[in-house]
Formats: sequence, C-alpha cells, structure tokens
Amino acid sequence: MSREYPDWISPERAAEGKRIFSGSVPLSRMQRLAPLLVTAGGDAVFVAAFRRDMDKRVIIDLQVEAALPLICQASLEVYNEQVKRRCDLVVIEHDSEQDELPDNYEPVKMENGQLAIASLVEEELLLGLPQTPRKPGIKKVEYSTGGETPASVTSQDEGNKNPFAALQGMLQRKKQD
Repeated sequence: MSREYPDWISPERAAEGKRIFSGSVPLSRMQRLAPLLVTAGGDAVFVAAFRRDMDKRVIIDLQVEAALPLICQASLEVYNEQVKRRCDLVVIEHDSEQDELPDNYEPVKMENGQLAIASLVEEELLLGLPQTPRKPGIKKVEYSTGGETPASVTSQDEGNKNPFAALQGMLQRKKQD
C-alpha cells in the first residue's frame, strides 16, 4: 500500500498493476464539501484499490472515513457526523457506457484519461452527508412557534371528531333524499 498518492491517476495503468492507494485528504481541500461543514479542519482517510473485472472494466474499490462537523438541526449543537462509506466504482469514458453497467457499480467518468482521487473521496463524503443532520442520541424535540403549547392543542383535538365526519353526514342525508 502506498501512503502517498498522486493528484491524478491513470486508472488503466493502476488497474493493470493492481495498485492500492491510501492516505488522507484534508477537508479544507474539498471545495464542494468544506462550505457545508462548521469547520473544515480534519482529514478524510481513504483506501482505493484498482483492479479489472471479468469484462475487463476498470474497478475501484473505494473506502472512505471522516468525522464531519455539522450542526444538529434539532438542538443546534455542533457534532461530528461519522461517515464511513464503501463503494465499487467503474471507470467510464463516455456517458453512453453508463447504460451497460450492472447495478452494483457506480460510474465515474475520466477526465482526459485520468482521475483525481481527492475528488472521488469528496464525492463519497457528499453522498454520505445526512439530509437533515441530527446528533446521535438526542431525545425527541418538541417544536413550538410561540403560540399554543402542544398540551393545549392535544386537549382541543380530543374534543373534535374526524374533520371529514361532517362531509360523511352530508353524503348520508343526500342518499336518504
């Protein structure tokens, strides 16, 4: 395993040599991910193993781990989202090749016959971000707009019937006529 990795890799040559690259990428280098984080300190650790499958396609077995500082949308506290992803990427040259791939492969397109490992790592971290960040172990949060408390709303609702009960009564009266 190589602890250092080049910025750009020829996936064809790496697959023929069954190369394995590993290392870390600073979160601050990730231009699309960094603005989504509270701070861009820290690193993402990765292992990228190149090989060919039975159909001679270039496959990258990519594993990525990072602690991403996010703001919990329930408590507004900063917490570290532990992202751990593993995927099988298949290298393609043209978008049309995407339709011929098995479902278990995710396509990644080469740029001028090369790939940037750091951008693959960043893409996997972006895919691993939660849609709504929520700190693990946080208790249920009740939300209020400053109006009625949830308890008073609940007691009012208990006295009301189904909102469609009146409609049902109208339909029954119409049938009797």
